[in-house]
Amino acid sequence: MRALRNLTIALILPVFPVFAEEAVKIVALGDSLTAGYGLNEGEGLVPQLQAWLDAQGAGVVIGNAGVSGDTTAGGLSRVDWALGDGADALMVTLGGNDMLRGIPAAEVRANLDGILRAARGRDLPVLLVAMKAPANWGPDYKRDFDALYVELAEEYDALLYDGFFQGLTAAGADPSDPAALARWMQGDGIHPNAEGVKLIAEALGPAVLELAARARQ
Repeated sequence: MRALRNLTIALILPVFPVFAEEAVKIVALGDSLTAGYGLNEGEGLVPQLQAWLDAQGAGVVIGNAGVSGDTTAGGLSRVDWALGDGADALMVTLGGNDMLRGIPAAEVRANLDGILRAARGRDLPVLLVAMKAPANWGPDYKRDFDALYVELAEEYDALLYDGFFQGLTAAGADPSDPAALARWMQGDGIHPNAEGVKLIAEALGPAVLELAARARQ
């Protein structure tokens, strides 16, 4: 319960930059992992990912539509508002809070399905960033939860980034060993610190470039 409280304690309203006219405009719809919970300005996922993209000369601008504590149901309820009138693509990073609460995988799938349908209705390409369920909810829950991202990506022809924390595992961390992850995590053991976010953003960056390429087609 302490971990759950830590994940949902802060509410960060969506923040959108002034989009460059010629840039591909990507909305990042997510929870505290997107919003930058517990980090100083400039250290969260969106600003660090933006910096990585700028270094590549990508011509991409990301709008931060991350709200701490949000579930897939919350994301579905605000997806139309978050996309507004000027979005060219959507990145979805939701499911972590659903997972911590043990919300049924079928319900999570239905909510994400609604978000992807909203993007399809606007003819927007999507990058779906998967979360991985822990073993404590049982093997059936983990199987169903982990599979829903793969299934939805296939159904909607969305790009799939198969695991938000891939950047940490690529750096040698064992996701099943909290001690191995500790150097890249905040004290709550759930949210990455600034160094961890940097690794996550660098690993995620190529998938965002691919999303931008789809938006330009």
